Amino acid sequence: MAHLRESDPVLRELIDSVGELGARGGRRGISPDDHYGALVRAIIGQQLSAKVARVMNDRLLERYDGRYPAPAEVLAEDAEELRAAIGLSRAKVTFLRSLAEHATDGSLELDRMGALRDDEVIAELVAVKGIGEWTAHMFLIFHLDRPDVLPVGDLGVRAAIRTVYALDELPGPAEMESIAAPWRPYRSTAARFLWRSLDAEPA
Repeated sequence: MAHLRESDPVLRELIDSVGELGARGGRRGISPDDHYGALVRAIIGQQLSAKVARVMNDRLLERYDGRYPAPAEVLAEDAEELRAAIGLSRAKVTFLRSLAEHATDGSLELDRMGALRDDEVIAELVAVKGIGEWTAHMFLIFHLDRPDVLPVGDLGVRAAIRTVYALDELPGPAEMESIAAPWRPYRSTAARFLWRSLDAEPA
């Protein structure tokens, strides 16, 4: 907080206007060590409202006695039956199976995820079908607690920056990196203040 306030007067005004941040919501119901469960939930919630994503997430947990299925269990499921039971699209079932395959064959190093650098985590995650840079950034910020992640593809952060910095258009990645340079090494917290200004922190 002190660093962000001192490094950027525009951000200082934003911090003063939106007030204190609450606790991050990304880990509710998931152990910090359950990287696989966090990714399953992330895939389920993509492009859905928080309410709909919660319903589908709860259906999946109910199907597996209150826990997230292991990769082998996902692969053993009939894809169409899983889709119908949870209410997922066929694409998301494909994405869940891709995640399970990468976890099973070792190409996604879940056990080492916490020890990998941010760029290494992103590289491993985006190799999974259905996981893009945005989801990887959310995983880093809300599950791995990485302090210096700038989600350049997030529409909310881009919109907040446009408003706060009085830009004519939504900023692109390069402009966002330039604006956010003084925030290092706490760009994740700055992003949360920007989301807070829109009352739109990812669920």
